[in-house]
Amino acid sequence: MDIASLSTSLSQSSLSQAVGIKVLSLSKDMAEQQGQQLAEMLKQAPHPTLGSTLDIRA
Repeated sequence: MDIASLSTSLSQSSLSQAVGIKVLSLSKDMAEQQGQQLAEMLKQAPHPTLGSTLDIRA
């Protein structure tokens, strides 16, 4: 393998990794925002105890 093709391969690998990290970062930010919105929505529930307990019995 010559140096030019090795350089191109490494550059593509680096770009692919950077894109993957950016997508994961955007996904994490979106999940945090949705979590905050859900917490806010539960605070504004019409009944004060609504959503405070979870019945998981089958």
